[in-house]
Amino acid sequence: MASLDFAKWPPEKTVEALAEIGYGAVEWTLAQFDPRTHSANDLASLVRLTRAGGLQVSEIVVQQDLLTTDRSLRDQRAQLVEDCIVAAADNGVATINVFSGPATWEPGSLRIPEEMGEGAAWDLLLGCYEPLVESAEKHKVNLALEPAFNMLCHDYYSTQELFRRLDSEWLGINLDPSHLVLYENDLAKVIREWAKKIRHVHLKDVFGRVGNPGRDFMFPLLGEGQVPWSVFLSSLEEIGYKGFLSVEFESFGYYARILGNDPREAARLSMAQIEQLLRGKKGTELDHGTVRG
Repeated sequence: MASLDFAKWPPEKTVEALAEIGYGAVEWTLAQFDPRTHSANDLASLVRLTRAGGLQVSEIVVQQDLLTTDRSLRDQRAQLVEDCIVAAADNGVATINVFSGPATWEPGSLRIPEEMGEGAAWDLLLGCYEPLVESAEKHKVNLALEPAFNMLCHDYYSTQELFRRLDSEWLGINLDPSHLVLYENDLAKVIREWAKKIRHVHLKDVFGRVGNPGRDFMFPLLGEGQVPWSVFLSSLEEIGYKGFLSVEFESFGYYARILGNDPREAARLSMAQIEQLLRGKKGTELDHGTVRG
C-alpha cells in the first residue's frame, strides 16, 4: 500500500522503488488519486505509469467513514465512493477498498452506542451502502469492505450482518487478519466461510487486545504479533485464492525511530519478512506477481 511517506512521493518514484524491491503490484490511496481534486483522467495516467513500470494496480483505497450524523458530510463521502467506482470501472481497476465506520481514531467520530444506538447505526449504514452496491453492480467493480477495530463491521460476525442484508457478488471482503485476530476470530474458519467473498488481502500483524490503539494493542512487524501466519497462508491456498497480498505497514514507531520515515526501507523490510514467512510454510512458493506494496 502506497501509504506512509509514499503519499508524498511522485507515483513514478514509488513504482520504481517497489519494482526494484520485487513487488508485483501497488495499492494506491486517495493521496495519489482523489476525484475531489483530480479528474478521472488522472487515474488513467496513474494506471498507465504503474503498468509501464512493470506493476499492476491491485486496488484503490477509498476508505470513507459513512457513519456520521452530518448529512452533508455523509453525502460528500458517499459521492466520493461513487466517483471512485466510476473512475475504477473506466480505467480497468477491479477493486476499491471501503469500510463501514465509525473511524474512532478520528476526532469527532461517532460513538456507538453513546451517541447513536446500534440499530440506528445499521439503518444509516445500509442507507448509504445500498446505492453504492447498486453502482458497483452496474459498473462491475468490487467493493472490498475491510472490517476494522471499533467499527460497526469490525470482525467476521458483525460483517456477516451486512452481507445478510446486502447480498451481492460485488460486495466482498478486503481480508486483513490483524483486525480479525484482535477479536479472536478463527482465521481458518473465516477464510473458508468467506472464500467466495475475498477480493483482496492485507498483510498486517497485531498484538494486544481490543481497546485503544497504542495503549491496548498495536500493529507490529510481520511475524511479531498474534496472527498465525502458517494457518492464514495455508487457508488462503486451500480455498484457491489467486488475488493480491498487500503490505499495510503500520509499525509507526519503528518506522519513525528505526527506519527514519523511509517508506522504501519499510517496503524492503516487509518483503524480507514475507519471504521468510512463506519459506517457513512447507510447499509454498513466493509469487512476486501477487505481492504488492
